[in-house]
Amino acid sequence: MNNLQQHDFDRLQSHDWLVGVDEAGRGCLAGPVVAGACVLNAAFFESKEAVELSAQINDSKQLSASAREAQLVVLEQLRAEGLLDFAVASGTVAEIAEFNILGATRLAMQRAVEDVASHAVDWELPSVVLTGPLFGVQLSKVQLIVDGRPLKPFPYAHEGIIKGDGKSLAIAMASIAAKVTRDRAMKQLAAQYPEYGFEVHKGYGTQKHRAALQTHGACPIHRELFLRKILVL
Repeated sequence: MNNLQQHDFDRLQSHDWLVGVDEAGRGCLAGPVVAGACVLNAAFFESKEAVELSAQINDSKQLSASAREAQLVVLEQLRAEGLLDFAVASGTVAEIAEFNILGATRLAMQRAVEDVASHAVDWELPSVVLTGPLFGVQLSKVQLIVDGRPLKPFPYAHEGIIKGDGKSLAIAMASIAAKVTRDRAMKQLAAQYPEYGFEVHKGYGTQKHRAALQTHGACPIHRELFLRKILVL
């Protein structure tokens, strides 16, 4: 096993289920923030196929766009075989404006976690509602780990792992799911707003993007609070 796999394998010695969470697009000037949540259990590491196929998984920032697309296909294949589960969810531009980017990111993460938890019957999570704060399941059963610092506030008990997408397989998988989903959404939005080049920079503040803002101003999917200094200049 590689280091990411070993990290999660070790955690699953004391928990039945491990939920990794990460986001994509938090630092962008435009578009939604997207979160992914990925669930693993011991059966994943008992599968030779799952271990072999996931050996190339890495932090999404370390992969090319084509590699991320290929790894998402692997995740979808493993999900179809019942060897893992994952979900993605978004915080909208309107929610970023209302709750700020941190609040919208937490909201996206909460949605992704609750979405994947809603599939728990397929993963045979305990059906008896207990007193633990996560999904009605005792914390000894489920551990939730999030890339970065702990989320405050957040409705579910969790652990923050700095640079977790380079340490945990579940977080890295969540990172890939979030990043690919967001990139696809930005490509679709590029067709509506072709003058900004969203299909290239995906909403990040590149030189091309900033130049387009100076020429055309903001469009409805831009995050106004992120643009004040740019548009003043």
